[in-house]
Amino acid sequence: MSRHLRPVALPRLVPTPRTDPPYDDETPGSRTDPPMPPATRGALALAPEPRPVPVPDAAGSPPGGRPLRALAQAVAEVLAGRRPAATVADRFTERAYAELVRAGTMIRTSRPPRAGLPHTSRPRDGVLEMCVLVHCAPRNHVLALRLERRGVQWLCTEFETA
Repeated sequence: MSRHLRPVALPRLVPTPRTDPPYDDETPGSRTDPPMPPATRGALALAPEPRPVPVPDAAGSPPGGRPLRALAQAVAEVLAGRRPAATVADRFTERAYAELVRAGTMIRTSRPPRAGLPHTSRPRDGVLEMCVLVHCAPRNHVLALRLERRGVQWLCTEFETA
């Protein structure tokens, strides 16, 4: 008896998008991997929404995506006990820095935390709020920061993590 075996289709392999933003000297056409999917607002967004371009105001524009992500990464490392709080002291108000020092280790993780892309909103001029998913093991955390313009510098005035 001969059995007719049907060929089994192999799984389709597709490259995954990069999780880190491009460096300043990289141009959109210089990469070999596929572009990242368009950004959406909110966790349950059904259609991509164009990202607003930050409009400079009279005393300076808010920081862009890369500085925000770097700040969130640094704060996550401080809250995980992997970086001294003094390294971010110049980005915090005195009260917020005192809270950061008092908070100590709030993120328990077996590996270094990795901050995702920040989701931002501008409730009013001179105020920027962002939240970031912090990838850790065994569970992820969320970090929220509020930045306010003080003179020509943007300082973190509040932070929360869960």
